[in-house]
Amino acid sequence: MLQNLFRTRRERLGQPLYELAVQQARDPRFYTQLGVADRIDARFELYTLHVLLLNMRLRDEGERGAEAGQQMFDIYVSQLDHTLRELGVGDISVGKKMRKLGESLYGRMTAWESALKAEDRDALKTSIARNVYESDDTEAGAALAAYALASRRALAAQSFDDVISKPAWSEIAA
Repeated sequence: MLQNLFRTRRERLGQPLYELAVQQARDPRFYTQLGVADRIDARFELYTLHVLLLNMRLRDEGERGAEAGQQMFDIYVSQLDHTLRELGVGDISVGKKMRKLGESLYGRMTAWESALKAEDRDALKTSIARNVYESDDTEAGAALAAYALASRRALAAQSFDDVISKPAWSEIAA
Protein backbone atom coordinates (compact mmCIF):
# COMPACT_ATOMS: atom_id res chain seq x y z
CA MET A 1 0.00 0.00 0.00
CA LEU A 2 2.80 2.42 0.81
CA GLN A 3 4.32 1.67 -2.58
CA ASN A 4 1.36 3.42 -4.26
CA LEU A 5 2.11 6.64 -2.37
CA PHE A 6 5.50 6.93 -4.02
CA ARG A 7 4.53 6.05 -7.57
CA THR A 8 4.25 8.76 -10.17
CA ARG A 9 0.99 9.41 -11.99
CA ARG A 10 2.39 7.67 -15.04
CA GLU A 11 3.20 4.55 -13.03
CA ARG A 12 -0.36 4.40 -11.73
CA LEU A 13 -2.07 4.57 -15.13
CA GLY A 14 -2.21 0.83 -15.80
CA GLN A 15 -5.04 -0.08 -13.44
CA PRO A 16 -7.42 2.77 -14.34
CA LEU A 17 -6.80 2.24 -18.05
CA TYR A 18 -7.52 -1.46 -17.71
CA GLU A 19 -10.71 -0.64 -15.81
CA LEU A 20 -11.80 1.73 -18.60
CA ALA A 21 -11.29 -1.01 -21.19
CA VAL A 22 -13.17 -3.57 -19.10
CA GLN A 23 -16.00 -1.16 -18.38
CA GLN A 24 -16.52 -0.61 -22.09
CA ALA A 25 -16.22 -4.32 -22.90
CA ARG A 26 -18.94 -5.07 -20.36
CA ASP A 27 -21.47 -2.78 -22.04
CA PRO A 28 -24.64 -4.89 -22.34
CA ARG A 29 -25.19 -3.71 -25.93
CA PHE A 30 -22.37 -5.97 -27.12
CA TYR A 31 -24.45 -8.90 -25.95
CA THR A 32 -27.96 -7.63 -26.69
CA GLN A 33 -27.44 -5.71 -29.94
CA LEU A 34 -24.32 -7.28 -31.44
CA GLY A 35 -25.09 -10.84 -30.34
CA VAL A 36 -21.84 -11.59 -28.51
CA ALA A 37 -22.44 -14.67 -26.35
CA ASP A 38 -22.28 -13.97 -22.63
CA ARG A 39 -19.60 -16.58 -21.95
CA ILE A 40 -16.19 -16.24 -20.39
CA ASP A 41 -14.37 -16.85 -23.68
CA ALA A 42 -16.41 -14.21 -25.53
CA ARG A 43 -15.84 -11.73 -22.70
CA PHE A 44 -12.11 -12.49 -22.94
CA GLU A 45 -12.26 -11.58 -26.63
CA LEU A 46 -14.03 -8.27 -25.93
CA TYR A 47 -11.58 -7.39 -23.14
CA THR A 48 -8.70 -8.20 -25.47
CA LEU A 49 -10.14 -6.03 -28.24
CA HIS A 50 -10.61 -3.04 -25.95
CA VAL A 51 -7.20 -3.39 -24.31
CA LEU A 52 -5.69 -3.55 -27.80
CA LEU A 53 -7.58 -0.46 -29.00
CA LEU A 54 -6.41 1.56 -26.00
CA ASN A 55 -2.89 0.20 -26.25
CA MET A 56 -2.63 1.12 -29.92
CA ARG A 57 -3.76 4.67 -29.18
CA LEU A 58 -1.40 5.02 -26.23
CA ARG A 59 1.60 3.90 -28.30
CA ASP A 60 0.87 6.77 -30.69
CA GLU A 61 2.09 9.04 -27.88
CA GLY A 62 5.61 7.68 -27.93
CA GLU A 63 7.42 6.64 -24.78
CA ARG A 64 4.92 7.97 -22.23
CA GLY A 65 2.04 6.25 -23.99
CA ALA A 66 3.98 3.03 -24.49
CA GLU A 67 4.75 2.92 -20.76
CA ALA A 68 1.09 3.44 -19.86
CA GLY A 69 0.03 0.82 -22.41
CA GLN A 70 2.52 -1.69 -21.04
CA GLN A 71 1.28 -1.10 -17.51
CA MET A 72 -2.31 -1.64 -18.67
CA PHE A 73 -1.30 -4.82 -20.48
CA ASP A 74 0.55 -6.10 -17.39
CA ILE A 75 -2.58 -5.52 -15.30
CA TYR A 76 -4.63 -7.37 -17.93
CA VAL A 77 -2.36 -10.42 -17.81
CA SER A 78 -2.36 -10.32 -14.00
CA GLN A 79 -6.17 -10.25 -14.00
CA LEU A 80 -6.28 -13.24 -16.36
CA ASP A 81 -4.12 -15.17 -13.90
CA HIS A 82 -6.32 -14.07 -11.00
CA THR A 83 -9.50 -15.05 -12.87
CA LEU A 84 -8.15 -18.52 -13.61
CA ARG A 85 -7.37 -19.02 -9.94
CA GLU A 86 -10.87 -17.82 -8.97
CA LEU A 87 -12.33 -20.33 -11.41
CA GLY A 88 -10.54 -23.06 -9.49
CA VAL A 89 -7.57 -23.74 -11.74
CA GLY A 90 -4.87 -25.21 -9.52
CA ASP A 91 -1.39 -23.80 -9.07
CA ILE A 92 0.14 -26.65 -11.01
CA SER A 93 -1.93 -26.13 -14.15
CA VAL A 94 -2.35 -22.34 -14.02
CA GLY A 95 0.98 -21.89 -15.81
CA LYS A 96 -0.12 -24.12 -18.70
CA LYS A 97 -3.47 -22.34 -18.94
CA MET A 98 -1.77 -18.93 -18.87
CA ARG A 99 0.60 -20.01 -21.62
CA LYS A 100 -2.34 -21.11 -23.77
CA LEU A 101 -4.21 -17.87 -23.03
CA GLY A 102 -1.06 -15.89 -23.80
CA GLU A 103 -0.73 -17.57 -27.18
CA SER A 104 -4.39 -16.82 -27.93
CA LEU A 105 -3.99 -13.26 -26.75
CA TYR A 106 -0.89 -12.70 -28.89
CA GLY A 107 -2.57 -14.25 -31.93
CA ARG A 108 -5.68 -12.08 -31.59
CA MET A 109 -3.76 -8.90 -30.96
CA THR A 110 -1.44 -9.51 -33.90
CA ALA A 111 -4.28 -10.23 -36.33
CA TRP A 112 -6.52 -7.45 -35.06
CA GLU A 113 -3.77 -4.84 -34.85
CA SER A 114 -2.71 -5.44 -38.44
CA ALA A 115 -6.30 -5.17 -39.66
CA LEU A 116 -6.99 -2.08 -37.54
CA LYS A 117 -3.85 -0.28 -38.71
CA ALA A 118 -4.63 -1.05 -42.34
CA GLU A 119 -8.34 -0.33 -41.79
CA ASP A 120 -8.94 -3.72 -43.41
CA ARG A 121 -12.58 -4.27 -42.53
CA ASP A 122 -12.74 -7.65 -44.30
CA ALA A 123 -9.78 -9.14 -42.42
CA LEU A 124 -11.06 -7.76 -39.13
CA LYS A 125 -14.60 -9.03 -39.53
CA THR A 126 -13.31 -12.46 -40.58
CA SER A 127 -11.10 -12.73 -37.49
CA ILE A 128 -13.82 -11.37 -35.19
CA ALA A 129 -16.40 -13.77 -36.64
CA ARG A 130 -14.08 -16.71 -36.04
CA ASN A 131 -12.80 -15.72 -32.58
CA VAL A 132 -15.64 -13.80 -30.95
CA TYR A 133 -18.66 -15.43 -32.57
CA GLU A 134 -17.09 -18.83 -33.37
CA SER A 135 -18.59 -18.58 -36.84
CA ASP A 136 -17.36 -19.23 -40.37
CA ASP A 137 -19.82 -16.60 -41.59
CA THR A 138 -17.66 -13.48 -41.86
CA GLU A 139 -20.73 -11.24 -41.71
CA ALA A 140 -21.22 -12.34 -38.09
CA GLY A 141 -18.27 -10.09 -37.23
CA ALA A 142 -19.23 -7.13 -39.42
CA ALA A 143 -20.90 -4.92 -36.79
CA LEU A 144 -18.20 -5.48 -34.17
CA ALA A 145 -15.48 -4.86 -36.78
CA ALA A 146 -17.17 -1.59 -37.78
CA TYR A 147 -17.33 -0.61 -34.09
CA ALA A 148 -13.63 -1.41 -33.59
CA LEU A 149 -12.54 0.59 -36.63
CA ALA A 150 -14.72 3.56 -35.61
CA SER A 151 -13.39 3.35 -32.05
CA ARG A 152 -9.82 3.37 -33.36
CA ARG A 153 -10.54 6.57 -35.27
CA ALA A 154 -12.38 8.17 -32.33
CA LEU A 155 -9.55 7.38 -29.92
CA ALA A 156 -6.98 8.73 -32.40
CA ALA A 157 -8.82 12.05 -32.47
CA GLN A 158 -8.53 12.47 -28.69
CA SER A 159 -5.69 14.02 -26.73
CA PHE A 160 -3.63 11.75 -24.50
CA ASP A 161 -5.14 13.29 -21.35
CA ASP A 162 -8.66 12.68 -22.64
CA VAL A 163 -7.88 9.10 -23.62
CA ILE A 164 -6.55 8.22 -20.17
CA SER A 165 -9.55 9.73 -18.41
CA LYS A 166 -12.50 9.11 -20.73
CA PRO A 167 -11.79 7.23 -23.95
CA ALA A 168 -14.03 8.11 -26.90
CA TRP A 169 -15.41 4.71 -27.86
CA SER A 170 -17.64 4.47 -30.91
CA GLU A 171 -21.37 3.97 -30.63
CA ILE A 172 -22.35 0.30 -30.31
CA ALA A 173 -24.90 -0.42 -33.00
CA ALA A 174 -25.93 -3.44 -35.03
